[in-house]
Amino acid sequence: MNISEKLVADFAANDVGFITTVPCKQLAGVIDAVDAHPAIRHVPANKEDEGMGLCAGAFMGGVRSAIIMQNTAIGVTINTLVTLIQYYRMPLPMLISYRGELREPVACQAEMAVHTKALLAQLNIPTYHFHRTGDADEFDAILKYTFMCNKPVAILTDASFWGGYGE
Repeated sequence: MNISEKLVADFAANDVGFITTVPCKQLAGVIDAVDAHPAIRHVPANKEDEGMGLCAGAFMGGVRSAIIMQNTAIGVTINTLVTLIQYYRMPLPMLISYRGELREPVACQAEMAVHTKALLAQLNIPTYHFHRTGDADEFDAILKYTFMCNKPVAILTDASFWGGYGE
């Protein structure tokens, strides 16, 4: 089982039945694994805040949900996170590719990396950062935590977690 399949298996083991995704090259493998999993309904979203709205709808319908997205869109999700997800105490695991660190090939990605963790901290969102594939051993416990606490949780996955930028 590869790392993408392991993460999706953990989602399924924690009764996540709905996942929305926004395209990202680093997350392509996990998005494909979500799409292939028979117990998870996958609905791609055009924007991250739209995806959070879809997750809120699933939650209100009694289905555990998650979003898979890139950190560069954290800024556009702040209003949705605060006035919908947090206000109504919705659990929302956010599996996030953390773009903009060392060896990042796209210069504009680096600027949001400077702000990502500070924005999540300002919103009091528990944040975990996966650097190595072994870090994924904590994913199941993180999912259990978010559903127990009824709060969003950010899991940042950098390029080294996914195997690098192809150096």
